[in-house]
Amino acid sequence: MAKGTIMLAAGGTGGHLFPAEALAHELTARGWQVHLATDDRAERFAGKFPAAAIHPISSSTIGSKNPIAVLRAFWSIWRGVRQASKVIAQIKPSVVIGFGGYPTLPPLYAATRRSVPSMVHEQNAVMGRANKALASKVDAVAGGFLPENAGANSAKVVVTGNPVRPAVIEAAKTPYAASTGTDAFNLLVFGGSQGAQFFSDAVPGAIALLSEAQRKRLRVTQQARVEDADKVKAAYAKLGITADVSPFFGDMAQRMAAAQLVISRSGASTVSEIAVIGRPAFLVPYPYALDHDQAANAARLAAAGGGEVHPQATLSPERIAGLIGGAMDDPARMATMAAAAKSVGKADATRLLADLAEAIASKIPVAEFRKGVRP
Repeated sequence: MAKGTIMLAAGGTGGHLFPAEALAHELTARGWQVHLATDDRAERFAGKFPAAAIHPISSSTIGSKNPIAVLRAFWSIWRGVRQASKVIAQIKPSVVIGFGGYPTLPPLYAATRRSVPSMVHEQNAVMGRANKALASKVDAVAGGFLPENAGANSAKVVVTGNPVRPAVIEAAKTPYAASTGTDAFNLLVFGGSQGAQFFSDAVPGAIALLSEAQRKRLRVTQQARVEDADKVKAAYAKLGITADVSPFFGDMAQRMAAAQLVISRSGASTVSEIAVIGRPAFLVPYPYALDHDQAANAARLAAAGGGEVHPQATLSPERIAGLIGGAMDDPARMATMAAAAKSVGKADATRLLADLAEAIASKIPVAEFRKGVRP
């Protein structure tokens, strides 16, 4: 017999859904029944998300300044609150947990209106707009990092870390191996769907500027968009560089574990995985992110000594070549950075998040949870 029911609410992106899915697996293993509330695209997740039921809830982004569009958005959200209230009355969750994105607003508003214990999980070092709007109303804020804009809600924050995939936990068992002398130097370059084009344009040209001895040592794994992949492959082939270029790698965790250096964007899950595995990283925040969350995420790893932040505007091919060449010529510095990154990694984030969820379900205050009080 289940301990009770927990409702998770998440937006439709992987950044929001993955930590919700990881928590759902952990809570199910602990004996809870899990339900998922998301937007009208819920059917995409049917059969994939470990939930007893998936509830499509109306919602909308409040992004337009057009008064009619704003009214429509508020009406959609209010309709979602009513839908979520009916679901909550039916399944009687012990706690409702949001993971960001506008689809979380109606279920969390509905929960707070009905005095159901509630919390949100913020993946980034800057709270997104939906979580920021909810922070004053919920009982706890779980953070992948300590959100720098928590303000008056800081007392509610518990830094649990971001859940990482089982493959990342496994990859973290591989110790960092510095590349010395003429040893091969494995460089991993990836940027996500919004960021790979810059690396496709800039990195091959930078590598062309390295010395012949450095190029002979280099082994490159690079994510590139479908439309860029052939161009990137051809550039490396012309240079005689051993390179694996693809729009997607199913074994990214293992490739990260094999890397002597990572060059990447700095989304929350990326920074969390780099830290858990423990690899030196040159982070290039996506410059057009609305809340500058990637810059804040990167700054946290850099502050610990586990990475360096390099704004995209500063990265000419000559500058990138200097960074890569400098890393290849200084294995001791790379090993130190790897150790520093690993020191701040939270491999047990899923367990900590589940502990907090159970505490909030049991109405244990955050202050007591911090002291070690558990259900």
